[in-house]
Amino acid sequence: QDKEKLEIRKLNDPPSAETVRDMIKYARNVIEEFRRAKHYKYILCLILIALVCELLEICELSLDKMGAVFEDSNVYMLHMMYQAMGVCLYVQDWEGALRYGQKIIRPYSKHYPSYSLNVASMWLKLGRLYMALENRTAGVKALKRAIAIMEVAHGKDHPYISEIKKELEDH
Repeated sequence: QDKEKLEIRKLNDPPSAETVRDMIKYARNVIEEFRRAKHYKYILCLILIALVCELLEICELSLDKMGAVFEDSNVYMLHMMYQAMGVCLYVQDWEGALRYGQKIIRPYSKHYPSYSLNVASMWLKLGRLYMALENRTAGVKALKRAIAIMEVAHGKDHPYISEIKKELEDH
């Protein structure tokens, strides 16, 4: 699946091998910068808010730049979308987090095995976001998908599954 994970856009004038190499180098550097920036999470609240806004801006600018070459299913794009989703969750921007999650779930389902907990975790996040945004139908569907994966991965009697089923009953 490496070819799918590193897929580039199908353009009339495809990017050169050098352009793709440069974009991979750029993506790796941005990811490393993002990781370093996340280590400052213990700074004072105002500095943290400014940093979070900066992290989201880094993500969005990087996604725009990388998106000119890479498909959304590219692992570098997915990593950056996942980071952006995390920032949106942190600042309680539920709509923003949902937008990123919706872009992530299809490639995750393709790249990871059928019963991957990474996929289950994304369905769980999406389900909770849908519920928070009062889209019960989509929320129930997403949570049931998470449960189906988790039942295989953890077993039907796992406490996580009971917790999610309780969430469904409460809504």
